[in-house]
Amino acid sequence: MWLPCGCASKRVVTSFSRRVFTSFFHVSARKRCNVAAFMPEAAGFEGVSDCSSLQEFSVSNTESFWAAVARQRLSWISPFHTVQDCDLSRGKIKWFEGGKLNVSVNCLDRHVHTCPEKVALIWERDEPGSEVKVTYRQLLEMTCRLGNLLKRRGVKRGDCVTIYMPPCPLAVASMLACARIGAAHNVVFAGFSADALADRIRDAQSSTVITVNQGVRGGKVIELKKTVDTAVQSCPTVQQVFVAMRTENPVAMTARDVAMEEEMLKEDVVCEPAAMDSEDVLFLLYTSGSTGKPKGLVHTQAGYLLYAALTHRYVFSYHDGDVFGCVADIGWITGHSYSVYGPLANGGTTVLFESTPIYPDPGRYWETVQRLKINQFYGAPTAIRLLLKYGDQWVQKYDRSSLKNLGSVGEPINTEAWEWYHRVVGDGRCPVVDTWWQTETGGICITPRPSDPDAEIVPGMAMRPFFGIKPVLMDTEGKVLTSNDTSGALCISQPWPGMARTIHNNHQRFVETYCQTHPGYFFTGDGAYRSKEGYYQITGRLDDVINVSGHRIGTAEIEDVVNQCPAVAESAVIGYPHDIKGQGVYCFVVLKKDVDVKEADLSRQLNNIVSQKIAKYACPDYIQFVQRLPKTRSGKIMRRVLRKVVEGDMSGLGDLSTLDDPVVVQEIIQGHRELNRL
Repeated sequence: MWLPCGCASKRVVTSFSRRVFTSFFHVSARKRCNVAAFMPEAAGFEGVSDCSSLQEFSVSNTESFWAAVARQRLSWISPFHTVQDCDLSRGKIKWFEGGKLNVSVNCLDRHVHTCPEKVALIWERDEPGSEVKVTYRQLLEMTCRLGNLLKRRGVKRGDCVTIYMPPCPLAVASMLACARIGAAHNVVFAGFSADALADRIRDAQSSTVITVNQGVRGGKVIELKKTVDTAVQSCPTVQQVFVAMRTENPVAMTARDVAMEEEMLKEDVVCEPAAMDSEDVLFLLYTSGSTGKPKGLVHTQAGYLLYAALTHRYVFSYHDGDVFGCVADIGWITGHSYSVYGPLANGGTTVLFESTPIYPDPGRYWETVQRLKINQFYGAPTAIRLLLKYGDQWVQKYDRSSLKNLGSVGEPINTEAWEWYHRVVGDGRCPVVDTWWQTETGGICITPRPSDPDAEIVPGMAMRPFFGIKPVLMDTEGKVLTSNDTSGALCISQPWPGMARTIHNNHQRFVETYCQTHPGYFFTGDGAYRSKEGYYQITGRLDDVINVSGHRIGTAEIEDVVNQCPAVAESAVIGYPHDIKGQGVYCFVVLKKDVDVKEADLSRQLNNIVSQKIAKYACPDYIQFVQRLPKTRSGKIMRRVLRKVVEGDMSGLGDLSTLDDPVVVQEIIQGHRELNRL
């Protein structure tokens, strides 16, 4: 049995949208926040009277700001003596040196002392209406038992434990148990293939893996234990596999396997927390790189936890008693920061979502919001676009009056999806925060909120830097662009506590990737547009910028315009070699269900829209209609694969194991061949 837990650029924003949403969110007599009530530490910051001046103080008085916040927001075993010791040009990043703390104590013990029966986790299981609530006391007990079990089975401080589990209380307890005893964790998304899992186990040099017998998602049973069995055959370092029971179906156990819940019940409910240095490793998390080999990004203890907690509290205006609904999987950085560490550090109630947006029907998210009374909902644009094409009725069927804030994460959200999210899901009353950040940044860096109460929010824009974040735009020669109404490479000009420290076992790659392109700056790899008002809009990865006849244009910008067509569900645009223009524009389009239109007519319509909204040079040379796009299991479109198909480089498609359904690639190849024969 399962362990009983108590049983894009300026053109993207249309003038119409600008007028509507500026009038909604902005008034001429702008209200100011009571800054001391908003952030108590700010009472000691000279000259700070509102959110704008607080942000300015945070980047001009970095040490004062972060020292005050760190002392107030975290529980320390020993105080830090140095706020920061950083040199971005060398990839040297250290925060709160001398300080000792334990992350699990910050997420559990201190809340158990004040409110032991408060709900920490709501496990929204795949089966609707079967949620499980876990209190802080129960989660601490679970964590301590598992921590003691790990120690008894030989896991030591400094080891790295690989976790291959769906979102569930035991997965969170596994992460926190590692943190409690001083081991690092390496959570691998439980949809990755055996090969992808094995790569990450080997690189992390894990001797212990934690998994479940089977996963359940979208009504389907997933054989996770079998995947682990296959993976560890090529992982000589693995000595033991802890197996929890998500379903009641028995699985084959070997001498290497440990029945996790059974063994946990033999352990004591008290586990002494390790005193960890601020810069000790908390976790590794692998993200794809331009070379195709995943990078094991390293996040450390104090800085990461502080940044996750602060962004969770202020970006989403989280208050005590709220139910925070981040529907990201724990295998991604969003799940780490905003399903687990941020909410728990703040003593919040956080939802672990195990299912899919359309199981058992397209109303699943909103039925969950109604039943759990979720106050903040944080999801991905790809899911919003998916649900949009099913129509408003699936949203309006459910009571969403509990919602206060809506969030978007993972990629830039197109204007149509933003407006639908705001108007239909949020009834026009919930601010939509389109958040920009990365696995590398640890937490949200650019976001519409926090800001002064009536500061405007522009659809599809990430808008403003968070506290302590100082973005800059660079031109192609590496010079800082100081004016507004301009586009360039997005960099961050000074370090912040939540940023990754290195790439596991390859600091040189970390330096080359993030620190050498623009020495002294953190290079994000993304392009951005800064509006006349100074707001930021992400225009896509810099390798997703097309140069058409000398005109630079982001693929996200074209996609946003194409997606405004009522017949289009989503699109993906890439550049391809063009004999005359240098690069041409190739557009893949997925239509909404039950659209009855001739493809030739729709192609002309889409080109007219792009010509009108952007310019003739941005019009797609080819438009290929497809049933679906190649996506990772987290919902990100793999444009690299699309680019290889269009270039005819079928041998360079690379590893497709991370795709949700690799069959889609063959469908696209066939469609591309047919299009070229026309």
